Amino acid sequence: MALFEYFPNYIWNLSVAIAMESGGQIGEIIDMCQPIKEAAAAGDDAGVPQFMKQWAAMGDKLQVLAGEDEARGRNFSASNKLERASLYLFTAERMMGHGHPGRTETFAKARNAFDRSSKLGLLNRERVEIPLDKGTMPAIWTKAPGSGKKPAVVFCNGLDSNKELLYWTRLPEELARRGISTLCVDQPGSGEALRLQNLPVDPHSESWASKAVDWLETQDNVDASKLGMTGISLGGHFAPRAVAYEPRFASGAVWGANHNWREVQDKRMKREGENPVPHYWAHVMWAFGAEDMEDFLAKSNDMNLNGHMDRITVPFLVTHGSNDRQISVDYASDLYDQLVNSPRREKVIFTQREGGVEHVGADNMAYGRDLLSDWFAETLGGNAG
Repeated sequence: MALFEYFPNYIWNLSVAIAMESGGQIGEIIDMCQPIKEAAAAGDDAGVPQFMKQWAAMGDKLQVLAGEDEARGRNFSASNKLERASLYLFTAERMMGHGHPGRTETFAKARNAFDRSSKLGLLNRERVEIPLDKGTMPAIWTKAPGSGKKPAVVFCNGLDSNKELLYWTRLPEELARRGISTLCVDQPGSGEALRLQNLPVDPHSESWASKAVDWLETQDNVDASKLGMTGISLGGHFAPRAVAYEPRFASGAVWGANHNWREVQDKRMKREGENPVPHYWAHVMWAFGAEDMEDFLAKSNDMNLNGHMDRITVPFLVTHGSNDRQISVDYASDLYDQLVNSPRREKVIFTQREGGVEHVGADNMAYGRDLLSDWFAETLGGNAG
């Protein structure tokens, strides 16, 4: 299997792989992982306090080193260290259960390090807030270079990611290279929207995706006739649903199909398939604002795209890893087969020939990133080179 398997359990390895794909340094990652290798053997949940301790400590050290760089006027080097500090702190926070001691403080430190890195590094990203009917949707705005109006893509989270992790997929960088701007969003149930505003998942993703479109229409450098929508992991539900019900989207794609996530929950209760995070059931109940399992299952009933995909009348790309251990590759076929009114539909299953075979390319994001970037360049009028 292509995933870097340092630990004896999938969930811990997934976090390490995401960190590696997001710009972590292998030497730092080994330094964080070696002291907790035995703790991982205790199970997915039992050793996570040690995981958080080691990864947060590396994040703290990098912030100190960044401060030394900044004091000497070496802002770009400081930015690089703060970027990794933020990544490691977000990774530590992501592994903790809801309410775990130190989780809130770790998330705040990660956000602060990210914002400082943006400023010192003069990076092409801007924090924005999208008004919702209740609260706001924090987002990262990456502009395409050049003058004039450009296409734009809304990029949404999965169940347990955040907008910073979306940015670190480097999809915004590749889209900008192709003349397309990107809005990475913390939609309800994810990132800051969940942690700081207590906004739960809304299965009817058009309700918040439409607000993102409203915001994009106010931007002078956006061509509102050329808007796309994509999502990663559970975003494989949110993006198709949004494109189906928001007619202002001109193209769509998924980085991992998630056609019937409600059904996935039934399979997980039978211990079929891998979970994405420790303390899984506590996490989903928190994300959905559910009181108990019965309430969660009721709230997740609409996490099912059957009967909705014939509403999509724009180009749509479906991608999936052939060895996805969380979400069955069969869901990619379900989604593709139901795109009966799309004028251009494509399905790409990543295999061992190229890589990206694990869940949303955790083993190798390069192929998914390139494919989605080229797809939107072709369907929204960008430049694929």
